[in-house]
Amino acid sequence: MSKKAINQKTNFDSEFLNSTGSDFIFDEKPINRLKNTSNVLKKDLSIQKLDKVKELTDLKEQINSISDCNLKNNSKKMILGDGNINSSIMIIGEAPGVEEDNAGLTFMGEVGDLLKKMLIAINIEKQNIYTTYAVNFRPPEDRKPTSTEIKRYSQFLQKHISIINPKIIILMGSTAMESLTGLNSKISIERGKWKEVIVKNTSYNVIITFNPSYLLRAPENKKHSWDDLKKIKQKILELKLSI
Repeated sequence: MSKKAINQKTNFDSEFLNSTGSDFIFDEKPINRLKNTSNVLKKDLSIQKLDKVKELTDLKEQINSISDCNLKNNSKKMILGDGNINSSIMIIGEAPGVEEDNAGLTFMGEVGDLLKKMLIAINIEKQNIYTTYAVNFRPPEDRKPTSTEIKRYSQFLQKHISIINPKIIILMGSTAMESLTGLNSKISIERGKWKEVIVKNTSYNVIITFNPSYLLRAPENKKHSWDDLKKIKQKILELKLSI
């Protein structure tokens, strides 16, 4: 009769584990490390979102604390911005109009409808991006903000950009262009060109295009905006952004 072989290594391992006094649990199911990593990432994103909300609240208070401002004194509401604060795309318009001033939101009425159509044309929903203005109060009679006013609010715009920290910035209109780039030339000359703009030591992809309010007055230029939109779509693909 043959003797059954004794696995001495197994006995030794068992004795070793028992001697450590630790509670080891053995399971044939693999540990889902990806799930654990996903939970950590979700937690980090939640913390980042809370930080952004606080920073945006602080920024809003700073802008509201401005004194001796003709724009503020003639407006009903201060409009900071709205949309997805974690979006890779940030649209900066010129200044609120009467409908935005009443609603307290960006790009309302016909202007807002046109913007939505423009974005849908490149498969983007407005609520999935972040929109704001170079100047946060409605100018009297919807006039163009002066260079002094644009410069005064540009410091807040730079803080705003740093908080949102997008991958792509779309400047709509000459006021937005002047506020961020300092350029005071015609939109028709600068539009459709990608620029690298540094804000607080961070580089951003920036493109200038027509404001929807202008396109309502000059619909013949929609073809140029469409060219700009196609360039934006291409940049989104190049950067592999999920919008």
